[in-house]
Amino acid sequence: MPHPPPLTGVVVACNEADRIERCVASLRAICAEVLVVDSGSTDATRERAEALGARVIEQPWLGFARQKNLAISLATQPWVLLLDADEWLDEDALEAMRALFASGRLEAADVVTLRRRTRFLGSVMRYGSFAAEPVERLFRAHCRHEELAVHERLDTRGQRVITSSVRMEHDTARSEAEYWAKLQRYARLWAEERTARATAAEWRVRVPPGRASAAALAYLLKNLVLRLGVLDGPGGDA
Repeated sequence: MPHPPPLTGVVVACNEADRIERCVASLRAICAEVLVVDSGSTDATRERAEALGARVIEQPWLGFARQKNLAISLATQPWVLLLDADEWLDEDALEAMRALFASGRLEAADVVTLRRRTRFLGSVMRYGSFAAEPVERLFRAHCRHEELAVHERLDTRGQRVITSSVRMEHDTARSEAEYWAKLQRYARLWAEERTARATAAEWRVRVPPGRASAAALAYLLKNLVLRLGVLDGPGGDA
C-alpha cells in the first residue's frame, strides 16, 4: 500500500456517533494521521473514532474558530484536511486528492479550495451554493481561522490559494427541525458578535427582536431563489 500524503485529517465533534465513522473512515483512507477534537460528547463519538484509528483529544468548547485552530495546532503533518463530522470524501474525491498531491501543484500553494456538495435529508442538491460551494479545507498547517463567532473562515491573507477538482460531500441535517434550529443559532451568534464589536468600538447598535430568524430565512431565500436552489424541488436528485 503506498504511503499516504503528508496530511493530517482534522475533525471537531460533539455527539456525532451516528456519523463520525463515515467522516473518519474517509480521512483514514487518505491521511497520514486523523485527529478528532471532542467537546464533551455523551454518546459513542470518541469510542467510534478511536476504533477507526483516530487520535481523540478532549477539549471543552471554545467556539468554532478557536476549537478548529486548536485542532490544527495539534497536527503533526505539514498539510491539514479539515472536515466537519457531517462531511466526508467519496472514492472519486479520494482519487482526486491523491492525484493532487502527486501533481506537484501544492509546491506553489498554501491553501486549496475544494468543492462541497450538500445533501439535505438524503437528497443531493444540484443548484444554488448547496451544489458546489467552494470551501478552503486543505491548507498548510501554519494557517489559522479568523476568530469569528460563526461562519468562521480561514485567514488567507498573504497565502497562495489555488482551486482543485476535489469534491467533498456534506449531509447538512438529520431533520428539518434540526436544520432550522442550526440556522437560527448561527444567525443569533452573528448578531451577538456584531453587537459586541459595535460596543467595543463605542457604537450603538440595536439588534431587533426576531433578527436571528430573519437572517436564517434570508439565507434560505438567497440559496433557494437567487441561486436557483428551488430547482431542486422538495427532493434533490442523486
